Amino acid sequence: MANSAFSIRRRIFALAVSLLLVAAVALAAFINDYAERAADRAFDRLLAASALTIAGAVQIEDETVLVELPFASFAMFSGSDRLFYTVRAPDGVLVTGYDDLANDLPPADSAEPVFQDLDYRGETLRLVSLGRLISSADEAAWVTIRVAETQNERELLSAEILSNAMLPLAALTLLAIGIVWFGLGRTFAPLSTLEQELRARSPDDLSPVSVPVPAEVSQLVVALNGFTDRLRLAIERLSGLVSEAAHEVRTPLASLRAQAEIAMDEPDPEKLRARVSRIHQSAAQASQLVSQLLMDATISHRLDMRDARPTSVDALIEEVRQRLDPAAAARLSVSVEKDAGAAELFADRVVVREMLRNVVDNAMLYSAGPVEIAAASLEPGTVLLSVSDRGPGIPDSEKETVLQRFKRGSAGEGKTGSGLGLAIVKRVVDSHGGSLRLADRDGGGLTVEITLPLRRRKPAAHTAAAAVAGATLLAAALVLMPGHGEAAENRYAAPQPPAEGARSLTIVGTTDTPLFARFVEGFQQVRPDVEVIYRETDTLVMYEQFLRGSIAPKPDLMISSAADLQLKLANDGHALAHSSQYLQSVPGWAQWRGEVIGFTFEPAVIIYNPDLVREDELPRTHLRLAELLEEQPERFRGLVGTYDIAKSGVGYLLAAQDQLISSNFWRLATAFGRIGVHLSGSSPDILDRVARGDLALGYNVLGSYALARQAAGAQIGIIVPDDYVLVLTRTMLIPRDASEPDLARAFVDFALSPQGQAISAGDAALGSIVPGSTGPFTSEAISARGRGAVQPLALGPSLLVSLDQQRRSRFLATWREIVSPR
Repeated sequence: MANSAFSIRRRIFALAVSLLLVAAVALAAFINDYAERAADRAFDRLLAASALTIAGAVQIEDETVLVELPFASFAMFSGSDRLFYTVRAPDGVLVTGYDDLANDLPPADSAEPVFQDLDYRGETLRLVSLGRLISSADEAAWVTIRVAETQNERELLSAEILSNAMLPLAALTLLAIGIVWFGLGRTFAPLSTLEQELRARSPDDLSPVSVPVPAEVSQLVVALNGFTDRLRLAIERLSGLVSEAAHEVRTPLASLRAQAEIAMDEPDPEKLRARVSRIHQSAAQASQLVSQLLMDATISHRLDMRDARPTSVDALIEEVRQRLDPAAAARLSVSVEKDAGAAELFADRVVVREMLRNVVDNAMLYSAGPVEIAAASLEPGTVLLSVSDRGPGIPDSEKETVLQRFKRGSAGEGKTGSGLGLAIVKRVVDSHGGSLRLADRDGGGLTVEITLPLRRRKPAAHTAAAAVAGATLLAAALVLMPGHGEAAENRYAAPQPPAEGARSLTIVGTTDTPLFARFVEGFQQVRPDVEVIYRETDTLVMYEQFLRGSIAPKPDLMISSAADLQLKLANDGHALAHSSQYLQSVPGWAQWRGEVIGFTFEPAVIIYNPDLVREDELPRTHLRLAELLEEQPERFRGLVGTYDIAKSGVGYLLAAQDQLISSNFWRLATAFGRIGVHLSGSSPDILDRVARGDLALGYNVLGSYALARQAAGAQIGIIVPDDYVLVLTRTMLIPRDASEPDLARAFVDFALSPQGQAISAGDAALGSIVPGSTGPFTSEAISARGRGAVQPLALGPSLLVSLDQQRRSRFLATWREIVSPR
């Protein structure tokens, strides 16, 4: 009936849904293609604009190609993509940029941008190439400019366009399908006949459903009939078990009752003892029979449940041995091959245990000598379990008979038994896809051989390889680990080390150790099980040592106020991303790709000694500072200090940003040169000199250090400029090869948490980056100290411009010529 049934509902619904889905898929494919093309067009234009901006800065001086990278060339990229670039002279020599970028591509010979995808450092980049025609004394030639970026942002834009279009498309498709379904449901609603027929049945009526049903529910009826059939078989099996139990138990119970009644009237003690012996024999037979019947029922139930799990052969044999009484266990010997013992069966442990136990019990019952269990591996993927005894054995004519229920061989006469043991064994073996063989043993006796399939395992080669690699790395780490004292470091022991020993977090940073110790103390309150190793260094030294691989100890976390150097490391693929739970509270300008994350708010300020500079002549703008030094050069000769930007990474970063913002930068630099400015590698040194009176003024000093010194009572004043104030953030970066990246992430989380930000806004005076933090030195409170524009140094590709090799060298050369001429 099911094959000839005609389903209008199925045909209509399938056709309608198919048409709707085909239309939706086609439209989705069109939208996806459009989204990708739109994203490519938008970002390709940005790439081309960047390359054209760089091309416009190409110059010829003394027959040499020069290019000073414009800040606008990278500032137009505001996303999280990594950027790479190269500029090559007509002869192929690198002018500036990444020397290994697209060096196998032919040079450009046109000013038209050419786009292509490129594999570089493990990522697929979008590359634009174009040429800039230059003319020297002899001939004209092309300079090649290439700019490349990763494709994260364009993929995000494509996905955004697609998702915005797919949501209404999916909603309309689902709505249409719902309408079709509802309409068809209403059309075929009169299918309650089946429900009424089932409700009207008596509890014991398990006959198949035979009422006419629509084709749409025919499979359900088939499944229902299959279920009732299985239920009927289970009930019949249970009824059969009860009938067999009643039949088989009736005889020993009747014999037991008869012997007991005779024994009650027996006056002769000897005859009474014989009667009691028969009673005991009958009781034992009945007990054994009931036990076997219950076990048969249990195994039937568990086989139906199919609760299969890995079970080792060794464990199986040992469990059987432990369940024997001491006398029987003494007769048992076990012989297991090594591979077979470690092998695993995928089976119900209780079922296979009782199977093997039945075989062993039979061997113990029918023989008085030793019984041996053996296990051996067979090919392919099987194990052989054998139980051998020295009993009477089983004639060949009876070997098939004894495998049937309640059938016993001639050797069982006079022995207590039920005839169920080997039948149970055969059923278990068959259900697991194995084989059972009753074999005559050489020298007399019987060997029961059971062959079962083993659990299939996936190759573990990759696990072994990983273990070897881990051991190799560990050995290499132990060999290469520097000895104690080879690097200046401060160790902060774990307050509550665990029994197995504390884990160590190694941090290399530029923050003064006494200030950073407050963060370590706060972190160890949260993680008392962690030892912290902190090494203080300089920004440029840390960057260069990391690139050389000579930084020691090997850092799990790098903290630097030179955000541009940190960003360069991340852009070149040396950082791990961390999606901290507190990252959404950090201003967007203070983090990049989750790889470089700021946690402080530190303005660049002017400091002064109140005994050497009067209140009414304080330079509250950058222009006023230049004018003051121009007006009184002899008074301030040798009494003004600032960063040596050739040695200090943060000093170079601040100077480069000053030059970008202020039209008075080079005027101020000229004034510095005229008075013989003192150049220093760090803010603390300048602060010390101003506080002692060795210097009258300090320029571009980190406000965090200045505020902390002032709060501690140092003889210094602080000017937050009224025209503009540069604000940088101390950044955290987790190296890609960090030994304890999880601990590094935990420290980043702490630094951004309310507890960590309270330390930044507290006595450390580093300034809290998260708005709404508590303490005297929050970002809001620091910004309120000046009246000028607050200009944060945003973490982004634009910071990479100042690190361009040629731009940096030209900037430093000009600075030295003006500020510290030889």
